[in-house]
Amino acid sequence: MLAAAQRRLAAEPADVRDRVRLVRGSGEDAPALTRGRRFAAVLCHGVLMYLSEPAPMIEALCACTVVDGIVSVMALNAATLAVRPALERRWDDARAAFHARGECGVLGLDTRADTVEELSGLFADRGVRPLAWYGVWLFTDWMTLDDGDDGDDEDDEDELTRIAEVELEAGRRDPYRRLSRVFHLVGRG
Repeated sequence: MLAAAQRRLAAEPADVRDRVRLVRGSGEDAPALTRGRRFAAVLCHGVLMYLSEPAPMIEALCACTVVDGIVSVMALNAATLAVRPALERRWDDARAAFHARGECGVLGLDTRADTVEELSGLFADRGVRPLAWYGVWLFTDWMTLDDGDDGDDEDDEDELTRIAEVELEAGRRDPYRRLSRVFHLVGRG
């Protein structure tokens, strides 16, 4: 992931590259790795699901946030683990997923799922007030999207725009956001 970030950063203009510093280390060690520096916004997207326990990472994120700063996490939704196996007609796996707290993820690694309520509690215990949460990947995660290589980039871009509009609207309202594969929780310190 760090190598991918380095490649992407290298492609950015100098004014962007000059504002970014990549640091190798565990997220739970972020306060020490950043020498106690605090930030206006701290993001942890798509990482919690690979950790055995979310509390140490949430603690580190909150410790790196300035007073009145934003903490943003995206986590696997424990309430929807049965959907993917059901859509794939893996009925035994779907039935078992109703009682599961994790699954083998798309990278082939075991993942752990969270709930909005649990992570909101971890935020609150560390002085971060949950502000809002959103569903992510309601429709697109459950389907295979064509790679769009039909030679018509304008049509592909138009479809991506329409997909993003529908996903954004679904992610903001119930019951749709509750059915999303992943949720995005935002809090203020």
